[in-house]
Amino acid sequence: MPSSTPPYQQITAEIRARILTGELRPGERMPSIRQIAQRWGVAVATATKVMAALRDEGLVETKVGAGAVVTAGRGQPAARQRQAGTPKPALNRGQTLRTAIAIADREGLDAVSMRRIAAEMGVGPMSLYRHVASKDELVMQMADEVFGEAGLPEPGPDGWRAKLELIARRQWELCRRHLWLPRAVSFTRPLLAPRVMEHTEWTLRALDGLGLDMATRIREALTLHALVVSASLSMAQEAEAEQETGVTLDRWWRTQQERTGALLGTGRFPLLAAIATETVSDVDALFEYGLARHLDGFAAMLKKM
Repeated sequence: MPSSTPPYQQITAEIRARILTGELRPGERMPSIRQIAQRWGVAVATATKVMAALRDEGLVETKVGAGAVVTAGRGQPAARQRQAGTPKPALNRGQTLRTAIAIADREGLDAVSMRRIAAEMGVGPMSLYRHVASKDELVMQMADEVFGEAGLPEPGPDGWRAKLELIARRQWELCRRHLWLPRAVSFTRPLLAPRVMEHTEWTLRALDGLGLDMATRIREALTLHALVVSASLSMAQEAEAEQETGVTLDRWWRTQQERTGALLGTGRFPLLAAIATETVSDVDALFEYGLARHLDGFAAMLKKM
């Protein structure tokens, strides 16, 4: 293959040949994106393009609990797999976003591309650019769409603490439902998306009447959201690890029991030895603890004013 061929195309061709010759059989697990990056010495973004290309060609599909596997109907792009007479979905902004969100929910944000969305919808990639100008804009619109799922009551419950608890838990629910969402949010380059901005505006209103200047109010709004994002990133990382390896968290802990027991049995870590495994792995409890302690600190600050 000519050296001028992009690396992702070279890798795609190599894996495609292994599938078509039967070396990789239908239903067999594919190398993960990380494994492709490590084996061929390329960036994760390049490995992601490889996996997207193989999916677009109908050679690879994602199975829950197994990750990416060789598809049974290999070599049949999604657009050709539609049954005769089945109408194509309406090509509009809403349908495009719903398709992108569904892909991200199943396979993560790296799996989302114009080519992949077009293949899912059975249309040409260029037709999507009528509704979305770029990948960055697509991700922004996806985040804006899912933030709209969390209805915020007006005026909300009484008291600043009840209001902050409400919006933090609504955002936590969104991040649990859409594990890719924390990666779509930036604090240094905030999303200028109406529904996302509504959440910030609602939080700022929740702090009315406390005698706080606007700088303190926006810092509190961003810190509260950062608490949600940092806690939910651990969920996203676990889901990614489970998808890539097929090993659940419970199963992973079981495989670590012997080594954990050996370390804790030395007597060097008596306090750690007294902690139950579920205390560490219960992300909901960790989130609630972090939220409560943060709001306790905020209440203490208000008392000193």
